[in-house]
Amino acid sequence: MPRTIVFDVNETLLDLGALAVPFAEVFGDASARGLWFAQVLQTAMTSNAIGRYSNFGVIGGAALEMVAERRGVTLSDHNRANILGTIREMPAHPEVPSALERLKTAGYRLATLTNSPPAAVDAQLAFAGIADMFEMSLSVDAVSKFKPHRAAYDMAARRLDVAPAELMLVAAHNWDTSGAIAAGWQAAFVARPGMVLGPLDATPQIVGADMTDVVKQILHE
Repeated sequence: MPRTIVFDVNETLLDLGALAVPFAEVFGDASARGLWFAQVLQTAMTSNAIGRYSNFGVIGGAALEMVAERRGVTLSDHNRANILGTIREMPAHPEVPSALERLKTAGYRLATLTNSPPAAVDAQLAFAGIADMFEMSLSVDAVSKFKPHRAAYDMAARRLDVAPAELMLVAAHNWDTSGAIAAGWQAAFVARPGMVLGPLDATPQIVGADMTDVVKQILHE
């Protein structure tokens, strides 16, 4: 089992449920959050395909405008700031701090790899109280390619100075674990509610219901 574990951040470590309140206030329906995040991912994947990069924060704002237009909602500056500001103020999932602590105590190197820009992920991890768990917080901004593009995983391997086969990505997104496996990494899938692996996805070495379950398997408990 690899001794260097790299974590996705949004949904994997942090609970996007915190966005339900501002989305409900603006759109009258918290389900708009899911539509927004799906649009964020679609726009990011399009960016990869056409080679025109904007950082994840810019894409998040653009996706919000698209959802508002579809819903016939006029966004005020306050609306935008409320939703986009909350992205930096999301709590960790309840089991995450103790799970990370167990890995750190066991001597594992821990890092994050996220599509978010560096300032945003630094703020997120600090707000969630888990920033000191990680040796490095890596952003795809360094290569201007979003996960699951191979360039993102190769950059992380270089920065950590570890061969891909000796790295494990932990993520709650099937496209992320599949991208890591395609880049030669091992992977663990966190099957949070609503998150599933597809029949065409690469098979992760570990599948767990939450971070506690994943860590138990990493530690062979």
